[in-house]
Amino acid sequence: MGTAEFAYNNKVHTGTKVLLFKANQEQDPRIEFEMRKKRKYEGVEKFAERMRNMQEEAKAMLQKV
Repeated sequence: MGTAEFAYNNKVHTGTKVLLFKANQEQDPRIEFEMRKKRKYEGVEKFAERMRNMQEEAKAMLQKV
């Protein structure tokens, strides 16, 4: 099922006052997804630190102007 089809079927119809999927299938749509494990990425930490340093340097330069 495509995203657009799911979005359309997952809206309450104005005439029936129920989800179109439920009206057709006699059950609520199942939304399944896997939770991602929380991981620590060293590259992200290094990138964030570089960005903080660059921001501090930019602030210092702007204060001199």
